[in-house]
Amino acid sequence: MKRHRVDLCVIGAGSGGLSVAAGASQMGASVVLIERDRMGGDCLNVGCVPSKALIAAAGAAEAARAAGRFGVRLAAPEIDFAAVHEHVHGVIAAIAPHDSVERFEALGVTVIQEHGRFTGPRTVVAGEHEIEARRFVIATGSRPAAPPIPGLEEVSYLTNETVFERTRLPSPLIVIGGGPIGLELAQAHRRLGAEVTVLEMFAALGKDDPELAGIVTARLRREGVVLREGVGVSRVSAAGDGVAVEIEDGGRVEKLIAAELLVAAGRQPNIDDLGLEEAGIERSRAGVVVDDRLRTTNRRVFAAGDAAGKFQFTHVAAYHAGIIIRNALFRIPARVDDRAVPWVTYTDPELAHVGMTEAVAREQAGDIRVLRFPFAENDRAWAERATEGFVKVITSKKGKVLGASIVGAHAGELIQTWILPVAQSMNIKHVAGLILPYPTLGEANKRAAGSFFAPTLFGPRVRRVVRLLARLG
Repeated sequence: MKRHRVDLCVIGAGSGGLSVAAGASQMGASVVLIERDRMGGDCLNVGCVPSKALIAAAGAAEAARAAGRFGVRLAAPEIDFAAVHEHVHGVIAAIAPHDSVERFEALGVTVIQEHGRFTGPRTVVAGEHEIEARRFVIATGSRPAAPPIPGLEEVSYLTNETVFERTRLPSPLIVIGGGPIGLELAQAHRRLGAEVTVLEMFAALGKDDPELAGIVTARLRREGVVLREGVGVSRVSAAGDGVAVEIEDGGRVEKLIAAELLVAAGRQPNIDDLGLEEAGIERSRAGVVVDDRLRTTNRRVFAAGDAAGKFQFTHVAAYHAGIIIRNALFRIPARVDDRAVPWVTYTDPELAHVGMTEAVAREQAGDIRVLRFPFAENDRAWAERATEGFVKVITSKKGKVLGASIVGAHAGELIQTWILPVAQSMNIKHVAGLILPYPTLGEANKRAAGSFFAPTLFGPRVRRVVRLLARLG
């Protein structure tokens, strides 16, 4: 058994774990990083990176189909799905060196490629290595959840961990789950030529503002995705070389047949077989139990990202890394503030959000103002034929920015204007007063902000003042 005594031991080499390990090592701490699978975790290998690469390929195909609206005539795109697969994995390969064992060892991190498990409050064993550390970080991420559907365990089905390995287009494709992952992959595969049906028990994109989510689901339906909401899946079974899915819809039972089944019905934290009990660490269904400093019930152990429950986003894991470094290395009592956590669904149009939704604001803040500005009144949107969607901003009666949602082209980029105002409880006037370049889609944010003042500026009182001043010369 090889023994290590270090300042910090990180379990998991996904976004959160890599950020902690790199930051701590470069600040002079001795660090052991344990990863049983691939460096880069879910995001690089089976999540954010491959899905956005697939979406980009699908977007190129759709752009060719829609080129005629610009006066450009193109033949219908021919999809070489094997080449699409090569593109997706080429993107992964291009980014992988940044997350590699070699890079982290060059930073001074000791990387152990084994499964790590606590054997006590201050000790972890990984293969032939025993690590004793001043502080530990659990950053083990999450995996696709398997819903309790009869027959599911008896058939072969896809998840985000396997769908990107396909070199042949999966069609017809049934997707169980109408959340962001399900709809992103459904639209991408549809644009690449697949027949796609999405089954959702409740409402698609149920965590988002339904007014904006409806714009996304309407687009998917127009593109040929069969989106069925409010249906239950009662059984799954094999059907020849494919799969049969029995559904209940309004009291009726139907059987759908597809070549492939993709399950995108939530995720669960990877916190099994970590020896949490031996370390005195409590857990829940959502993940490891942490306080607002991301400390577990064993104060020497922190948890980051999906393992800590709540927000399952790569950018949140990276944010957690900064909180942990301040606490673990410098003993600064930094605390998580998740009031301004943004999220984006990368469909076309994109759907982005930060802060309170309208429904939450009405419940928690009472008297609010709802500001809207449509892309159809933005000059750049017209130039690019991207007029679908709008900006929606929620403020207090006095103009404090409470939240914002955007549906439309590049919403994930445009939402960034609103993150700081939400985080700092700024007044809407600070966005309304910005000088923005013309013509840009970003002007829609300024125009939405400016609409807060329209009732006053263009009201009868201001008109009377203007007339009075005019009479005075």
